Amino acid sequence: MEASEGKSKKQGASRLCCLCNQRRPVLKRPKTLQQICKECFYEVFEEEIHQVIVKNGLFKSGERVAIGASGGKDSTVLAYVLSELNRRHSYGLDLFLLSIDEGITGYRDDSLETVKRNELQYGLPLQILSYKDLYGWTMDDIVKMIGLKNNCTFCGVFRRQALDRGAALLKVDKLVTGHNADDIAETVLLNILRGDIARLSRCTSFTTGEDGPIPRCKPFKYTYEKEIVIYPSLLNHFLSTRMLISRSWTTSPPNVSIYSPNAYRGFAREFIKDLERLRPRAILDIIKSGEDFRIATTTKMPEQGTCERCGYISSQKWCKACVLLDGLNRGLPKMGIGRARGGVNGDHQKETKKPASAARSLESKQCGSLDF
Repeated sequence: MEASEGKSKKQGASRLCCLCNQRRPVLKRPKTLQQICKECFYEVFEEEIHQVIVKNGLFKSGERVAIGASGGKDSTVLAYVLSELNRRHSYGLDLFLLSIDEGITGYRDDSLETVKRNELQYGLPLQILSYKDLYGWTMDDIVKMIGLKNNCTFCGVFRRQALDRGAALLKVDKLVTGHNADDIAETVLLNILRGDIARLSRCTSFTTGEDGPIPRCKPFKYTYEKEIVIYPSLLNHFLSTRMLISRSWTTSPPNVSIYSPNAYRGFAREFIKDLERLRPRAILDIIKSGEDFRIATTTKMPEQGTCERCGYISSQKWCKACVLLDGLNRGLPKMGIGRARGGVNGDHQKETKKPASAARSLESKQCGSLDF
């Protein structure tokens, strides 16, 4: 009888949250496999992000910070959590939403509606910039010319620069993105497979681009993608003390471009997911490996300079965006694909005059306004 009662008490205890030991668990946490209640999940989820911000000095009081907002799950949760932590812990930040419209019909136009709702819900000013305004091209136009094989090169390069230009227009001190632990682990693998030593040395940093126009921060560096999905899903059942996060992204198109079904990153993503199923800790282990890589002192790293055409940071005479844009405007879209082999950053540069002032502000000079 006593043995039976002891067994019953033990079973009852095992049904309690392993953190608070008071409430019944509602999920097994993907990162640690702990059985926890929703209240403890919110607490540890937000506290881990807060500790990343504080311990790594991502922000200073009084800074203006732009949140890269795509309307997907990562940026939507990031905007909500960062605004909550800013209020709760008195970071003293002025927060803004910054969105880039690549011009992909049926994909970006829908997700931008989510961002506009976020603007109203969170009370954060929103700035939207489009490829059409900046470069004179939409991704739909580019795909019609280049096809599906290499279009990700254009989109990635243009988007990266567009975010910096938008941040310059907002006059912010930092730009934060929703890159999560899964994304960073994928990037570590991709840089190893490509032999990209320069990017491998910085892809695991909390803050990158300190030597560029706008530093970029990644508060979600150790946050698992699965937990980002769980966070707003459970939040709908916990509205007594919290504001509802917009969940329209769950019915919107997936947060993967319709033009990138066979992107190289997709294969790394599938590999990471397979590893996670076998051992959840694998994602953090890959990130830790990337952090511990040491680049040999004899390795020649690219020298940072500025683009002669638009003033953007570049290790070549022309930045990648200007090279790609020049090819599009000349009807030679594949001219800037792959590693530099002369061309625009080689022989063609000899035909162009160097501007009197190579370094101009991103705010005053845009690629889309240049005469190629």
